[in-house]
Amino acid sequence: MGPAMNFQVVILAGGTSKKLFPLVSKDVPKALLPVANRPVLSYVLELLEASNLKDLIVVVAGQDAAVRVGGWISEAYHDRLHVEVAAVSEDVGTAGALRAVAHHLTADDILVVSGDLVCDVQPGAVAATHRRQEANLTALLCTPPAVGPSEAGSSAGGKDKAKRSGLVNIIGLDSTHQFLLFVASGEKDLHIQRSILRTTGQMEIRSDLVDAHLYAFRRTVLQETLERMPAIRSIKDELVPYLVRSQLRCGVSSSNKIQKEEMRNESDALQKNDSWPFNQPMAGVLGSHPFSLGVFGQKSGGGTLKCCAYIANNDKYCARLNSIQAFGDINRDVVGEATHLTGYTVSTHNNIVHPSAEHGAKTTIGPHCMLGEGSQMGDKCSVKRSIVGRHCRIGSNVKIVNSVVMNHVTIEDGCLIQGSVVCSNVHLQERVMIKDCQIGAGYFIASGMEHRSEALAKK
Repeated sequence: MGPAMNFQVVILAGGTSKKLFPLVSKDVPKALLPVANRPVLSYVLELLEASNLKDLIVVVAGQDAAVRVGGWISEAYHDRLHVEVAAVSEDVGTAGALRAVAHHLTADDILVVSGDLVCDVQPGAVAATHRRQEANLTALLCTPPAVGPSEAGSSAGGKDKAKRSGLVNIIGLDSTHQFLLFVASGEKDLHIQRSILRTTGQMEIRSDLVDAHLYAFRRTVLQETLERMPAIRSIKDELVPYLVRSQLRCGVSSSNKIQKEEMRNESDALQKNDSWPFNQPMAGVLGSHPFSLGVFGQKSGGGTLKCCAYIANNDKYCARLNSIQAFGDINRDVVGEATHLTGYTVSTHNNIVHPSAEHGAKTTIGPHCMLGEGSQMGDKCSVKRSIVGRHCRIGSNVKIVNSVVMNHVTIEDGCLIQGSVVCSNVHLQERVMIKDCQIGAGYFIASGMEHRSEALAKK
């Protein structure tokens, strides 16, 4: 058995995220949103299964959502995985969700992964690196998916990926790219304290990597930190930066008074602008002395507190379904350049059409498209860079461009759907036009109506 086998895994599956309104609802929690007609959670579960990581705790925000997610898991994976589903309060944050199940954790090491992750990096490789380095934290870092041109210049739910985010992510690594020395993200300028630079010596600054929300933790360090720091709510924004900072402190504070003094000094340093500014994303090397963990590492549980990085190769796919924009992007990616993630067979036309699907004369289903099980399309339809779900009924002269249509949708003759997401059981009467919209489950749009850049949902 390899080093990954006796890890416990916690999957943070979310609930009914407000960021994904109106795609999510009481009936369809975030974990069950479809990616290429499969619940997004299935991608994480099968990724873990491939690494022989089968002892899982799935944490879901909200009791109703937990029941739905648990019911789907027990039906789809009842003989393949050992899964416990835990419901937590909504809005507790990712660290709060982890804190709620911390007393169930007994293995030496814990793998924590976001349930909205779609990627092909093997968690077992991250776990093996964590064990080999005897780390307290190992974070998976990867390059974001490449931005491809979208049909007609629009995409499901927003504008071009390259323009949509003002976030700046700065990651500091040692010269070997093994140790994580600094992490920060924000919407404007970022700063690195000069005191950190003095401590680390040489540090390579990277702005081309993203935190994939897949972490390996030493259980004792994780539990102690969550218990000692009840104010920490976010794993990415608070817990990971705290552990990274902690490894650079010289020695262990033996009292709360000394710890508070250290934190006050850090705060004062920031207020005095004792920092190196990053006014724009950049990469480079700061400092001239090599980083020595043996000198600067904080001791924890008898060993040096080490935070490590596992950097995925550039050819790996890694994305999170954490926004409406990402929902459209990932759906198109996995029936386009990343079809290996779906497990589906791609046709000679470079698309995925279920054998039971039917379409009429002069209907074209372009490359990087998907037509789901039991769906029917009339004559002279056109589907480009889009996904059509299961058991949809689509009339004639319908155009679907750069969109995601979920299951059991009825679209009558002459409709145009562009850059939009249409949820399950929606009914569009003839000659409806929607562009850059999100249509919630069960919504009805009458003949001839036109909607642009709207989110429509049943009250």
